[in-house]
Amino acid sequence: MTSHTRNFLTTLFALLIAGSVVAADPPEKEALRTKAGLYVTPHEAYLQLSTNPPGDVLLIDVRDPVEIAVTGYTKMVDINVPLKLIDFAHWDEESQSYGSVENPHFAEDMQKRLQALGADQDTTLIFMCRSGGRAAAAVDIVYDLGYRNSYNMVQGFEGGTAKSGPQAGARVVDGWKNSGLPWGWELEPDVMHGLRE
Repeated sequence: MTSHTRNFLTTLFALLIAGSVVAADPPEKEALRTKAGLYVTPHEAYLQLSTNPPGDVLLIDVRDPVEIAVTGYTKMVDINVPLKLIDFAHWDEESQSYGSVENPHFAEDMQKRLQALGADQDTTLIFMCRSGGRAAAAVDIVYDLGYRNSYNMVQGFEGGTAKSGPQAGARVVDGWKNSGLPWGWELEPDVMHGLRE
């Protein structure tokens, strides 16, 4: 049993004894905070998704589908609507990567996808991106649309970067992917942005 699996099972056991899912504390980093003020860790998100009836809690991935294809995916995602899209016309020399542009249809696409799943403004929504920043911005957008039960999944799918050691700079700290939670490479056409609209 890996240390990630052992930590997850310990957390699961503690939360089951407590009788409820505990929400994460507000993040220290201002860019990860939201108007809703609701936060969960990846383990807490997994527990909410696993212990509630289908449709009561929705996991929303706001990463670009290209990013998802190269970094991984969890089949627990209900909706993929990117907040930002990769802009292949612009190269960022400093970050050595393509830039991104805001998805001008984000709010409209999100509302359509939520309605298609039968969600209402009381449905619990958990937003996920790479590490929490885009998810926080997405929460603020849907909060203004009336979805007040919206959570930012702090740590995101990939988590943070190692500060030292052989993996320094790699996203191997926390996050869904590094916490022993289910993930893989196979995408689902009925969930992915652009394939179902």
